Amino acid sequence: MALESLIKIVLVGVGATVCMDLWAQFLKKAFSIQALNWGLVGRWVANMPSGQFVHTNILKAQKFSFENKLGWGLHYAVGIIFALGFVWYVGLGWVDDPSAVQAWLFGVSTVVFPFFIMQPGLGLGVAASKTPTPDKGRFLSLLAHSVFGLGMYGTAVLVNLI
Repeated sequence: MALESLIKIVLVGVGATVCMDLWAQFLKKAFSIQALNWGLVGRWVANMPSGQFVHTNILKAQKFSFENKLGWGLHYAVGIIFALGFVWYVGLGWVDDPSAVQAWLFGVSTVVFPFFIMQPGLGLGVAASKTPTPDKGRFLSLLAHSVFGLGMYGTAVLVNLI
């Protein structure tokens, strides 16, 4: 893989994650829907070296001074890893000739990670089953990951214009 292609893929991952964050800000301002606290994700990961992978309630877990930075860094790192995995799966040609449908379908498929790994680890249950409104959480996760997929497409289009 050429360095230019790798840079494009990293930009696609970052751009898609930015789109996801902008979507979360829109939901917060327009509908007072709070976004995921990435600091709590950082707390979850920071507790892993001590062997604590699943929490009953992440709010009660040991706090770390760096958890917010760690959570945000992980959020963007995962976006880049998802973009790399997607391009590995569909082929490098997608970067130069992106397809919105492929990117959107991939984005939707990535919702399995929060449903079956992150949410249970934070104490929210599988697919937010232990939250007060699990269907709302599932729907919002699905929307956010749809935005991520479409953000990959949009970023790829923009990267190719530069």
